[in-house]
Amino acid sequence: MSTRLSRVFAALRREGLDLHRTDHGYRIRKTGRDDIPAAELLLPPDFALEAKALQQLMAFAGAHHPAGGRVCQVCATPDFHAGHRVPVGAVVATTPDLVVPQAIGTDINCGMRLHVTDLTVDRFAEGKDELVRHLRGDLLLGTRDLPMTPQAMNAMFCDGSFGWLESVAQRRGGALVRTAIDQLWSELSRVYETGSFMGDARHVPASLVDGGRPWLRDPNLATLGGGNHFMELQVVEEILDARLAFEWGVRPGQVAFMIHTGSRGVGRHVGNTWIDRARHRWPAGVRHPEAGIFALHGEDAAEYLEAVHTAANYAFVNRLLLAELVRLRLREVYRPDLEAPLVFDVPHNIVLREGDRFVHRKGATPAHQGQPVLIPGSMGHPSYLASGCGNPRSLSSASHGAGRALSRFEVGRRGPTDLGLDGVECITLKAERLIEEAPAAYKPITPVVDIQVQAGVVSKVAKLRPLLTFKG
Repeated sequence: MSTRLSRVFAALRREGLDLHRTDHGYRIRKTGRDDIPAAELLLPPDFALEAKALQQLMAFAGAHHPAGGRVCQVCATPDFHAGHRVPVGAVVATTPDLVVPQAIGTDINCGMRLHVTDLTVDRFAEGKDELVRHLRGDLLLGTRDLPMTPQAMNAMFCDGSFGWLESVAQRRGGALVRTAIDQLWSELSRVYETGSFMGDARHVPASLVDGGRPWLRDPNLATLGGGNHFMELQVVEEILDARLAFEWGVRPGQVAFMIHTGSRGVGRHVGNTWIDRARHRWPAGVRHPEAGIFALHGEDAAEYLEAVHTAANYAFVNRLLLAELVRLRLREVYRPDLEAPLVFDVPHNIVLREGDRFVHRKGATPAHQGQPVLIPGSMGHPSYLASGCGNPRSLSSASHGAGRALSRFEVGRRGPTDLGLDGVECITLKAERLIEEAPAAYKPITPVVDIQVQAGVVSKVAKLRPLLTFKG
């Protein structure tokens, strides 16, 4: 062990954390707390340990409720970094009577969606300016035309993508008139859990299901949002598993598009409601958790899950509609029969029942055996399509990206030549977004993926290089 790392270990021990090196990272324990499970952290050997994130992880591991329930297993992915009370890149399994709303926060079912097309880069370049003009309007200026009936909105919240598709197949307007509904139906098999959970519209603002109007126009539906959310046009640069790539319809040289967004205003509404409710429903007279992490138990936990699934349904349809807007514009600019099939759509910010436990993934994506996994880089670095290995030590979970290396404040203090923006083309209405989300703000993606391959969490299928990124 290097002198520097020895000093880091000693400093963390003084803060009550006991670390040991493992083959692919670290094992962390809370000193003197046998009731809190140890955490497994995957981390490349030259990546720095972040004390604040480690403290947050072990505080999360100690989440409990006076009425019962506990954390069973804890791990963290290589894009691990500090968040608000709960670190990003944390995965925690609890007994099936306990959930932690702060673990998921407000960006419920933030996730990734990947489509490939039969366009080459040269052909894409020929129509690029026209495509950018259209997509700038749809994605950033609000020119999209997506009216929804109250029945479709209600079906989406209650039954997810299945319910929404059944409703819009009967009555649709705006851009959806040009949509091939049969294709959307066929693509549901390539959406995690078919994009359909059991929800209830009572958990969302009443204006989104207002039956007094024939059509509703939700300003958040089919939008990216801010921060690190994006729509990116990419090219399949390298095939790393020929068999799986062929099976999933991925070929070298294809232009692809990847979407990263979540449940927008609905997620904020549900998340904030239940974070507040968990605090207010903490038993009277019982000392509040020192870390400020409030869990829910029993019937409250069940109701929270229904609310989370309601917001998750919205996020799945949000990504579907964004992808459909892009696909329709591609067909308008290039040719009407252009192929742009879905490869996969997967969440990375959600709690789900898996076996006899609830698995909370905060900035971590499911990576079950044989399941497609999407691990994006920054807008200046490649993204990876991978296949999950179903590793129980990682709770069948992988990283959802490279992870931030610098806060938005820290990266803002760098000079223009230190941001890594050479060769990056980003369309945004906010100049500060280029700085906040610059490649220099993120860890390098390849070591993050490689350590997960070495640990048996995922296997690589393809590498995609960014061509053009849209950010809200």
